[in-house]
Amino acid sequence: MRFTRYSRYTPSWADGIDLDDLLSHLADYLLRSGFEAQYYGFSELDFERTLEQLRQAILEALEANQMLPEALRQAMEENPEQADELLNQFLQDLIERLAKEGQIRVDQPPPPAAQAGRLEDEFDPRRVRFEVTDKAIDFLGYRQLKDLLGALGKSSFGRHDTRELATGVEVVGAPKTYEFGDHLNLDITATLSSSIKRRLADGHRDVLFPLELDYPDLQVHQSEYQSSCATVLLLDCSHSMILYGEDRFTPAKKVALALAHLIRTQYPGDSLHVVLFHDSAEPLPLSQLARVQVGPYYTNTREGLRLARRVLSTENKDMRQVIMITDGKPSALTLEDGRIYKNAFGLDPLVVSETLKEVARCRRAGILINTFMLANDYTLVHFVHQVCQIARGKAYFTTPHTLGQYLLLDYLNRKSKRIH
Repeated sequence: MRFTRYSRYTPSWADGIDLDDLLSHLADYLLRSGFEAQYYGFSELDFERTLEQLRQAILEALEANQMLPEALRQAMEENPEQADELLNQFLQDLIERLAKEGQIRVDQPPPPAAQAGRLEDEFDPRRVRFEVTDKAIDFLGYRQLKDLLGALGKSSFGRHDTRELATGVEVVGAPKTYEFGDHLNLDITATLSSSIKRRLADGHRDVLFPLELDYPDLQVHQSEYQSSCATVLLLDCSHSMILYGEDRFTPAKKVALALAHLIRTQYPGDSLHVVLFHDSAEPLPLSQLARVQVGPYYTNTREGLRLARRVLSTENKDMRQVIMITDGKPSALTLEDGRIYKNAFGLDPLVVSETLKEVARCRRAGILINTFMLANDYTLVHFVHQVCQIARGKAYFTTPHTLGQYLLLDYLNRKSKRIH
């Protein structure tokens, strides 16, 4: 027989912390791209996340945003000899809350706060790894999207409207006579009126009921035809994305998460794929986006476009597009025998010519390419203009701070312009 044991609830200082706000302040840490350790050499970097690193990141976020509970501060001031112990227990309680609510997943759960003193030798947070869960990643995408839409001055967006009419659910115009293939979303008032008018025209002046409906009487609502779109987000993760004193990859990851959340919640008919390109190219599940790091890579733009074209060839949508985010000139090329040709100076004639040929293939396949540039080097600008002329796309020369606004506005506006 099972028993349930009840005990007195002991409040914790960690219970007063808003985990949503805390996660928002931890976004840069959870989505970091290696920028903070770029000068130490990639062979010496430790990209694995430990609870000790998380503890330090939480402490910095709380202090920077003045989120430490006042009661905890007073207790630490009144008992300076126990200040470190009180702070460690508070941070451990927060980590336990994050794990309990499914925001992080740890290899080995931390011990209960009440036993922290006795198990100190057994539990070493420096050895315990943690991972960000899909729940936390989805929340970060929601917060990023909310921030971006707020910066645009918009409270909400609908789906991608066009000037075409269809027989859907959202009513926007006068009813129409039902035709084979239409959604049977009947306009009851118009249908009954049509039946009555038909009977009156047939000479039935006195008794109209019971009404007899025939196919010509059926009237259905009209709604706006909403186009569907397949998008490949092409992310440059070459070394230049964290060079020159600026982290450009983390903002790109944030925008990708925001775009994924927007499509999932507002455009269920659309699809989004992520492709990383560096020395080569590879598809990336959205669930792994937060864990991606840049590396000592070159920029193989042609291979990224080639993979994006193959992915979009399987999509049956009204529109297919590539959104490319990069800051570097093409500097690598996959040869026919599989070897990778590299030129660190960029804009090698062979690399550029093959890349532009791939752009032309995308255009012939009906794929639109829009490029978001995070640099404004003269030679790079010239190359991007060539891409736009061939693909009939657009180029946005922006910064990591304004990338999200440009990209979301472009995504929300382009479909209606493209479909007409």
